[in-house]
Amino acid sequence: MFSKKKTKAKRPHGRFDTLISAKTRVEGDIHFTGGLHIDGRVKGCVVSDEQADNALLRLSECGEVEGDIVAPNIVINGTVKGDVYALAHLELAGKAAITGNVYYNLIEMEAGASVNGNMVHSKDPDSLPRRLAGPGKPEPVERAGDDLPEDSPGEPGAVPIDERKAAE
Repeated sequence: MFSKKKTKAKRPHGRFDTLISAKTRVEGDIHFTGGLHIDGRVKGCVVSDEQADNALLRLSECGEVEGDIVAPNIVINGTVKGDVYALAHLELAGKAAITGNVYYNLIEMEAGASVNGNMVHSKDPDSLPRRLAGPGKPEPVERAGDDLPEDSPGEPGAVPIDERKAAE
């Protein structure tokens, strides 16, 4: 009589062009298009090219990334120590553990996933507080102390250079 069709969120899918295996450790930034599957360890930023609107990054249960992740579609089931920028879709599986801020448009989160940081919803990818300015060069994020007056010594409790010379 009445149809009860459930509309399910559209999951990112695609083939994976690149695999970083469990016995591999990469030190440095990774730029990719298409699909990237990480089972190993990456110490550096993982960034999809700006033209790759359907790029997909999958971080498996045994995978680790120490650095920021920027991609349209991201599936995480491993460990991330850095910020995550999902421009279209983010899926956090049950064993996902993120230490850093998460910026997303659409999110799926299973029970057991953990985020130790802020979760910020953004419909517009251009409104994200940080995007990459060029290959491997992130734009600076506002730092504490940028709003200090010019005659301020900087960090609280810091001694101006002139006073240090006088003390010597």
